[in-house]
Amino acid sequence: MAASSEFEMDQLPSDPLLHIFTYLSYRDLVHCSFVNRRLNELSKHNLLWKSLCCKHWLLTDADRLRSGLSWYFLFKRYYWDLGRYIQHYAVLKKAWEQLKSFLQQRCPRMIASLKEGTSELELKDIESQIGCKLPDDYRCSYRIHNGQKLVIPGLMGSMSLSNHYRSEVLLDVETAAGGFQQRKGMRHCLPLTFCFHTGLSQYMTLDPVEGRRMGETFYPCPDQTAQDPGAIDMFITGSSFLEWFTTYVNNVVTGEYPIIKDQIFRYVHEKGCVATTGDITVSVSTSFLPELSSVHPPHFFFTYRIRIEMSSAASPEAACQLDSRYWKITTSDGNVEEVQGPGVVGEFPVMTPGKVHEYASCTTFSTPSEYMEGHYTFHRLANKEEVFQVAIPRFHMVCPTYREPETRTDDGGEFNDADRRDRSNSRDDRDDDDGGDFGRMREMNMAALEGSWCPRHI
Repeated sequence: MAASSEFEMDQLPSDPLLHIFTYLSYRDLVHCSFVNRRLNELSKHNLLWKSLCCKHWLLTDADRLRSGLSWYFLFKRYYWDLGRYIQHYAVLKKAWEQLKSFLQQRCPRMIASLKEGTSELELKDIESQIGCKLPDDYRCSYRIHNGQKLVIPGLMGSMSLSNHYRSEVLLDVETAAGGFQQRKGMRHCLPLTFCFHTGLSQYMTLDPVEGRRMGETFYPCPDQTAQDPGAIDMFITGSSFLEWFTTYVNNVVTGEYPIIKDQIFRYVHEKGCVATTGDITVSVSTSFLPELSSVHPPHFFFTYRIRIEMSSAASPEAACQLDSRYWKITTSDGNVEEVQGPGVVGEFPVMTPGKVHEYASCTTFSTPSEYMEGHYTFHRLANKEEVFQVAIPRFHMVCPTYREPETRTDDGGEFNDADRRDRSNSRDDRDDDDGGDFGRMREMNMAALEGSWCPRHI
């Protein structure tokens, strides 16, 4: 009687066990396979490993058919090669696939510049060369694609003004290793991007030294007021390679960054930054230019792109012409300035039903955040006496979080690690003396800059 009541694993039906197994991780399934022969057989069930192959390696039925393997053995093959990246691979692979699909439709020339993934051996050789370990999320991405060829346009975004051009290439790991930094202020920093025209690079921290945090990405910004040339301020662009890359890809594929002449322009459109007056809609997007900015002295450079559109449903009698612009500019320290002038970028665009007019402008501030709003004044073409205003929505310009070095010396004394802090939307009262300095607002025709491929040559 006692023997018949004992728990017998072999007597349990397979379907309930397989259902339970669907909730297990790949590690748990492997552990189950060591319990007994029955669980060993069930833990290798094809549908269990199909689900795991799709989850971790983004594999499809077509991939399995081409391999000629069962799902179980296909998982093992990928794990043998990429197992150390299993927590990053699916996220990065999906980001790369989304980016390539988008580029194929909108910027096909960039697809040809992408390099095939590098190997584990090559990554180990690079680590030996630079004397630092590469983060796993970086390594994983470079197993998928080893950056891009050194061509224009760069994969990581462009910006063009009347006398300034930037386009950042995603460096392959070999070229990046050649730019690995050992100098004071930039020790153990690996370049991620490079711009031929400005020399600008984004870097990734490989060791938490000199006040930097492991894995974070940043634009270096030399302290122009310090006596020590190794005093480097940093505009932070990401807390890790994974966050940096996937955030950028999301902005590209969702249309947050506009495509202009087969290039990705890193303008950001603030949600709700649209204003409609009658038949005319005005929207604004902005961008921060780190290569033209500095923390010491405080000089923050922004560009903004304005789109003016008249509804196609407007009547022909609604046709009008822009006469002037008015701006109210407010900085983060509360100072306000009003600016007005004729036209925009020296032009007086005529708006007719369905027409769109775009232009770009830029400005500098001594505070890291500010906002602008205002209006345009138009007159009707059919009646010049009919004058009206079109609202420009409020839009904010905010520089990335920046960090000062652990120690710096300037005319005002020394800042040590206790004084150092991250700063983003606010500054201390050292900016008050410059609060009224709004810099010069310069405007340029968007159509003109979009028509020129590379206004600044090497």
